[in-house]
Parts: sequence; structure tokens; C-alpha cells
Amino acid sequence: MPIVSECLTCKRILSVMVILGFMIHHMLRLNISITIVEMVTMNKSNASLVSYGPRYNWNEEEKNDILGYFFCGFILTQVPGGRLSEMYGTRIVVGVGLLCAALATILVPLACHMHYYWVLFARFALGLALGVQWPAIPPMAAKWVSPSDTSKFMSHMAASALGGALTYPVCGYLITSLGWPSVFYISGGITLLWTMAWFYLVYDSPEQHPRISREEKEQLINARIVNCAANKSKTPWINIFISPPAWAFIMGNVLFCFTTYLALYQLPSYISQVLHLNIEQNGWLSSLPHLGKYAAAVISSYLADRALKAKKFSRITVRKVCTTISFWGPSLLFTIQAIWGDNYTVSVVVFVSAFAFMSFATPGVLANCVDIAPAYSGTILGISQVLAGAGGYVSTKIVGLITKEEQSFQQWRYIFWIAVGVNMVAGAIFLMFASGEVQSWNSSDRKPLEEVEREQNVPLTG
Repeated sequence: MPIVSECLTCKRILSVMVILGFMIHHMLRLNISITIVEMVTMNKSNASLVSYGPRYNWNEEEKNDILGYFFCGFILTQVPGGRLSEMYGTRIVVGVGLLCAALATILVPLACHMHYYWVLFARFALGLALGVQWPAIPPMAAKWVSPSDTSKFMSHMAASALGGALTYPVCGYLITSLGWPSVFYISGGITLLWTMAWFYLVYDSPEQHPRISREEKEQLINARIVNCAANKSKTPWINIFISPPAWAFIMGNVLFCFTTYLALYQLPSYISQVLHLNIEQNGWLSSLPHLGKYAAAVISSYLADRALKAKKFSRITVRKVCTTISFWGPSLLFTIQAIWGDNYTVSVVVFVSAFAFMSFATPGVLANCVDIAPAYSGTILGISQVLAGAGGYVSTKIVGLITKEEQSFQQWRYIFWIAVGVNMVAGAIFLMFASGEVQSWNSSDRKPLEEVEREQNVPLTG
């Protein structure tokens, strides 16, 4: 029986749940980035502020270890999360992962009260739980959307930026109103509610959904161009590891994530200790780049898919143009930040603009894993996320080492120059080695892309 109406299709419900899921993903991993400003013992940067809960005597290295231990767990479940999703479905993998993440979040205040090492463990456990989410989505995309709509569906993952945009100001309000422990209790509770809705509303494929209409099911199944079911007993590991297009995607995603994590986790500290704004101002300013990033991700993904449907450009041309913008645009902006970033207005303009440019990675490098290997897109994304998570941990150590003795703009200049170099290298790698074609080791049972595109008359995404 149809779920409700033509407007509220199962695919659109899936899109909404994925969007909310990635908003929650970043809410859980970023809430501590702003609360930690109020969790540490008062120093010269916050000595004049009111206390909003218990404070702990953590130095800069220990603070960055709390942020960094998330990545220690995050990298361990990337490949298993992608592979298990290919074999057994995204629904169970993501649902269980977010359930465990909710529990790990709710227990953070208790962990702080018990011992510093329990806080590290809670962050490690959160990383384990959330690590499955990113690589689990491409296998679902391969079953629910057509190749010419991949960018738009993958842009739902960019809702993580929207989650970040809402997390910072809401956390700032909760901290000043209820104290910093409330941030973890409320965000964990929201995640539990989402998990229940996920298991009721979402299924791994149109064939498995009990409430989908026959018309929608046939339309979605006919839109597929390849065999998107992975072999449960065999993964083409050697072919993946010797494939230049696979490595172009992997390294592009790794270096993109390095810059993203650097900005995501360190921006509140920079605003507090270099620009010297209070916690509520910090929350609003930290949110602005994420709003710009999400808006630009949706718009750029729409334009990319429209260009593909109009056949004005080849698939790889669209991917390379978008990826180049996402890397070399921020390189220019971080150069400006390294020179004039001690100015409040310059910092606002640079960070908002840089995040907007970075969002072009969604129709660029991020969508490319489904282009080259839809049956193993989760595994490939998982491999890249392992290295990206390691890079995220390294970024926290780099910041901790550079700012260990002094939190000043002079020290932060080194960090911005590192971001410039990383983005320049990443753009060059993708331009040289990326491909837009399904690789031979993905599947031997597929329709030609041109044939399927001729069969499609109606956009499938909601």
C-alpha cells in the first residue's frame, strides 16, 4: 500500500532521514568543541566569564586529546561500516551506530566526573559508533537513486554542515541557560528519537520497503545502470588498491577531510582565544560557515546534476571542476587568513567563503566513489575515511603542538599555511588521476549509461 501520496514518497522520506541523520552526526561530534571552552579551569582567556558547570584542570594538549580521541575510534569502523552495509544493508548498520553514539554522548558528564581517561574513552566510543555512518550511505545511494541524481543525494550528507551550524548557537544558549552538561543530555536524547524513526521509516532498497507503491518501486529499480549488490564472499581488494581512480578519490577525500576537521574542531577555540569573543557570540560566529557550506553544497549539487542531464559536460569534467573549486578556492582564502586573520571582519568573510567553496566537494570528489564503483562505494569510502580520520587526529595534534605555549595569531598563521599547502596538493592529485567511469572490477553485469539515461524522463530525487 502506498505510504501516503505522490508528494511524500519513500525516497523523499529516506532523503529527509539521511539529512536529519547527518545533522545529528555533526551535533554529536562537534558539541564538545564549544562546551570544552566552559569545561576547563579558568585561565586568562575565560577568567572573567561566569561558570556554567564543573571545570577541570586540562591543559591545551589534554583538550586536544579529548577532541582527537574521537578519531581513534572513528577510523576503526570505517571499512567495516562500508563493507557491512554493502553486505547486510545500511539500515541496521547506521541505526545501531547512532543508538550507541547517543548513549556515549549522554554519559560524557558522568565520565568527566569520574576521571579524565573516562572522557577519552567516551570520545573513543563515540568515534567507533559514528564511524560507520559515512561509508554506509553510498551503498544505499546506489540502490535508491539514478547515476544522474547521485550528486543531489550525496549532498544530503552535507547536512552535517547544517547540523554544525545549528549546534554551535544552540549549544551556546544551552550552556548559558542550563549549564554545559545539558548539551550532552539533550543531544543524546534527540539521537535516540531519530533512531526509533529510522528503524520504522527506512529500508535498504525499494524491493524491501513494505509501504512503497508499485509505481515508485518500478521507477527506482529501472533507473539503476549497474549491479549495485556487492559479493558477500569476495571483495576486489587488489583491484581497489592498484586503481588510480580509486586512489584519486581516496586521497581527495582524505585531504579534504583534513582541512574540514581542522576548521570544524578548532574554529571555536580560535574565536575564543584569538578573537576574544564570549561563548554566545562564539556559537553564532562558529555557525555561519556551516550555513554557507550547506547552502552551497545543495546548490552546487543541483547544478552539477543538471549539467549531467543536459549532457553539456562529461561526468569526469563536472567532478574535476567541482573538486578544483573545493580545494583551490579555500587555498586562496586561507592565504588571506594567514596574512590578515587577526581582524574580526576578515576572519568572518574568510571562514564563511572557505566553507562555501569546500562544499563543492559534494558533487566533486564525494560523489565520485559511486561513479567508479557503486557496488563497492562503501568500502572505498571507508578506506578513505580511515586515512581521513587519522588525518583528523593528526590535525588536533598539530594544533596542540603549535599552540602549546601560546594561543596567538602568530601561532595560528602556521596552521593556516598548512591548510593552504594541503588544499593545493589535493586539487592537483584529483585532476591528474580521477575518472568518471564505472571500473571493470565493479561488476560485469551493467547497462550502458547512455541506454539508461535515454530511458529516464523524470528526475527521481525529492
